[in-house]
Amino acid sequence: MPSKETVRRQRSLGGAVGVAVLGMALVYHFFPRVFHVDPSQVTASRAMNLGPTSTASFGKAAFTAANTSEIDAGPPLTLAPTEVIAARLDHKNTHLPEQLSADTPEIQALLERAGKALHAGQLVGDKSSAAALYTQALKDKPDSRRAAQGLYEVRARLVAEIGQDIAVGDAESATDLLTALKTLPNAEEDVVTLTKQLKTLNEARPLLAKAASLLQQGKADQPTGGNALELYRQVQKLDPDNAVAQQGVLQVQRAVLDRALAAVAQNDFSGADQALADAAAVLPASVQLHDVHTRVEGMRNQRASGVLTQARSALDGGNLALAQQLAGQAQAISPDMPGLDDFQVRLTNARLYANYKPGQVFNDHYVDMPGQTPAMLVIPTGSFKMGAPDNEEGRSDAEIPQRDVAIDKGFALARSAITVGQFREFVKASGYQPDSVKLGGASVYDERSGALRDDSDANWQDDYAGRPAEDKLPVVNISWNDAKAYADWLSERTGKHYRLPSEAEFEYALRGGTTTRYWWGGGTPTSKVENLTGSADRSQSGRRWSNAFAGYRDGYWGPAPVMSFAANPFGLYDINGNVSSWVQDCWHDNYIRAPHGSSAWVNPGCAVRVVRGGSWGSSPNQVRSAYRQGADASVRSGRVGFRVAREL
Repeated sequence: MPSKETVRRQRSLGGAVGVAVLGMALVYHFFPRVFHVDPSQVTASRAMNLGPTSTASFGKAAFTAANTSEIDAGPPLTLAPTEVIAARLDHKNTHLPEQLSADTPEIQALLERAGKALHAGQLVGDKSSAAALYTQALKDKPDSRRAAQGLYEVRARLVAEIGQDIAVGDAESATDLLTALKTLPNAEEDVVTLTKQLKTLNEARPLLAKAASLLQQGKADQPTGGNALELYRQVQKLDPDNAVAQQGVLQVQRAVLDRALAAVAQNDFSGADQALADAAAVLPASVQLHDVHTRVEGMRNQRASGVLTQARSALDGGNLALAQQLAGQAQAISPDMPGLDDFQVRLTNARLYANYKPGQVFNDHYVDMPGQTPAMLVIPTGSFKMGAPDNEEGRSDAEIPQRDVAIDKGFALARSAITVGQFREFVKASGYQPDSVKLGGASVYDERSGALRDDSDANWQDDYAGRPAEDKLPVVNISWNDAKAYADWLSERTGKHYRLPSEAEFEYALRGGTTTRYWWGGGTPTSKVENLTGSADRSQSGRRWSNAFAGYRDGYWGPAPVMSFAANPFGLYDINGNVSSWVQDCWHDNYIRAPHGSSAWVNPGCAVRVVRGGSWGSSPNQVRSAYRQGADASVRSGRVGFRVAREL
């Protein structure tokens, strides 16, 4: 019998078809997943030495549900591992003798050797092959059922291997193995069937060779009457299970799909759609068609998204006509692209900004006295999901159900928290008496205990620890009533409508268009973005935070001067750090009956209000964009300040 090396030489010396077949065989050998085959199951050797067999014997019992799934999915059966093919082609062995006596120790030893040879893939050839040993056992004991079954399994493996070679177009190897099969008993029917299949293969090989040549010339599916696809279809009529033809059709489809990708590269999406339609006519449900279609859609959406981004920039710049034009181009590229409807809403709402533009910073001057308001930032309109998603770690019942909220009216928000100096101007000009003075005291940080404590002497002029505060620090130790009084005073001084932001407006502004756990991402910041609790921060006495962002250090234990850190995507400073902020809403335990819009959720006479945003002393969980808490409107704390909103 020819050796494994002889078979390989025969393959390498074949014609153009042999080279193509060998290439496909190598792809199957080294990259079996191209054909959806588990590489751990692929037999490593070919020809006479067929490689290790499965531990399961050849027979009905070995054909499990797992085997069924493997051969019913993906590539043709003939490209599956040999043992899978043998199991699928299994028929009941009707030639088992009636065993009259037990196998002798000598026969058992011979059968053990034969079984090891079968498992090692040494099927036929020399005296140590499985076929020779099983034959010797039958000669010595003609009624040995194990010997007869073993020889049957050798034949089944050879039949499977020959069928596999025919399927991939390897006529030389199939001929060699067919010669070996003829030496085995009860193989006549299989020999006749395989000989017929081999004849069909020899008829198909010239067609396959010509098809391969046309494919190499770029004539995959065109022109009509002279393309590779037509020849592969002819082969499939001769041999419907011909794997080379099947793979050739896949290659034709790949060439057509490459046209689709080339068209996309030129922004020719109509041409890409036509190429995809042509590819679908070749193989309507192939994996590669699905993959390229997905890629084209991704590039389409990316291109449309880029144009829509330009439209957004034009809108933010106040050029509404250009914004509308670019939005139309984006819609022409991808009519169903997510974000188009939202952009049209933004475009409409842009008219609500009056003379302002999204992202613009401005100050209102007082009409009846010298001075001006804190710097206000125009927040762009849009929509977002308010609250925490179901899979967010640390989520509480107070943050659900997550709901869609539309910010359909332009408003401005103070660029930073109101400072001590700004609040002092208010108290001095208005004569207002803050609650920390009127009611007495606030909760301030105690360095000795590391916690907040009530201090009857602390007031709005003090910092987080009850010491006199600098003007650039955010004002703390004020109540919700104090914050509202300041906003009302600004309205009186400017003639504009100032107020505390609603909870929905605050979360929308805090997120700045992001959907992650924090506005800067999903975990510990990689740069100084906010005044947060960091594990690398230390208090004056060397205290450390017990629950902090690992490795983060901002250099402050307590509030920092406003705008000391980075702005969020909307341009707001200290929006989720430094100090938490009072908002306009009354406290509710969840969002179950929350209003659909962005207005504040207020019940007349409510005593408990909402506090949003993280502070210098908040744990990582409390700095999440969705985090919220309630507090009595009279509470004064060294961790809570506020910022104001202005209607446009």
